[in-house]
Amino acid sequence: MGNNKTLIITVVNKAYVEGEKSMLDLFLDSFWLGDDTQFLVNHLLIVAMDQIAYDRCMFLRRHCYRLVTDGVDFGGEKLYMSNDFVNMMWRRTLFLANVLQRGYNFIFTDTDILWLGNPFTKLSKDESEDIQISVDWFNGNPRATTNPINTGFYFVRSNNKTISLFETWYAVRNESDYIGMKEQDVIEKMMRNGVFKDMGIKAMFLDTDVFSGFCHDSKDFRSVVTVHANCCRSINAKVADLMVVFRDWRRYKSSITADSKNMSVSNAEKRTLGWSKHVACLKSWENLNGSSS
Repeated sequence: MGNNKTLIITVVNKAYVEGEKSMLDLFLDSFWLGDDTQFLVNHLLIVAMDQIAYDRCMFLRRHCYRLVTDGVDFGGEKLYMSNDFVNMMWRRTLFLANVLQRGYNFIFTDTDILWLGNPFTKLSKDESEDIQISVDWFNGNPRATTNPINTGFYFVRSNNKTISLFETWYAVRNESDYIGMKEQDVIEKMMRNGVFKDMGIKAMFLDTDVFSGFCHDSKDFRSVVTVHANCCRSINAKVADLMVVFRDWRRYKSSITADSKNMSVSNAEKRTLGWSKHVACLKSWENLNGSSS
């Protein structure tokens, strides 16, 4: 942050900005409702994949960038693992490679993530860490390349190694070993094939108790800083269940306030504090085979 050229970047399209309560609305609301997050919105760059998303971003008076996509329509909802979804993820990867080339570190965050705390307080401050990346399930070892990564949230430092990694990541997408795969699966395969090691990339995998998600809920309200609507297929389902997360968070914060004021919060009430089931997201997978997004 500040003078060290670090950005927070999210990417939106028409489907993420429309509706009575849009995904972008929820995302931005989290900065105002979270702990020590309000000032971070000033460092947020919203990258719009279409004109409607850009216009909405400008209306909200945020830092906006219109990503030109050579006539490709990235405006509508892109269902998980559809061809348009895969292509949009690759366009995102190319843009982020360009950010690194310009000397900026960044946190990339999907818009279906609520920022309930300041992630910078939980990320390693060791500048030798090249990339710190979220996972769907944390296996307990922050160095184990067997962790199932999720490219919906990660912090990257700009250096020659990470620039080379992103350039290679984008370049191999049409190679026989990787063709047709989404960007997350490609970088995971690269990692497991030893590319990180060969490039000298130092990677750290983030604990889901702190960087939580619907695949694996944090067990500790006190530790969680982000909640990702992963393991969910549609935008409507994500919005519905993220609104429930807000309700759970407010209930937790109310219990903290009550305790600090010596108001009565029964042990029974404390025991019921926890994340609600992600009902809409579970239903989004009915009659479908798939994994996280």
